[in-house]
Amino acid sequence: MTPLSHSLEDYLEAIYVIGMQKTVVRVKEVAGYLDVKMPSVVDAISKLTERNLVSHEKYGYLNLTRQGYDAAKIIYKKHEEVFRFLSYFLGMDDETASQDACGIEHYISKNTLERIIKLMKFIDSEPDGYPQWLEKFKAFAEKNK
Repeated sequence: MTPLSHSLEDYLEAIYVIGMQKTVVRVKEVAGYLDVKMPSVVDAISKLTERNLVSHEKYGYLNLTRQGYDAAKIIYKKHEEVFRFLSYFLGMDDETASQDACGIEHYISKNTLERIIKLMKFIDSEPDGYPQWLEKFKAFAEKNK
């Protein structure tokens, strides 16, 4: 199967995130979440259904198939890890970190993401707590905007 476009990945992730918060997912909620028009959602859902990633009854609820759930979970994990790196480690505000993570998640390689995760685990495992050099970096970055 050919890889999903970035846009379809966003739709899949949106269904996953909404599904974590609510018992059912509707087209209207996906449109609101992604700030797009309903016809765009319907078109994307049609493409995801063709790929057996989403099931959808006309005017009904959206459900991720097993394959769709697994793919969405990977996309969401990438987003969360990149967001954490940008927010917690680089000190970016949450809105910027979330927007940037949404873009980066589509391009970051598995190896690079794994290295970032290892770096974060390494920093988190410091016996003396949060390393001073990271605090110094955040102060430096703020001072030199």
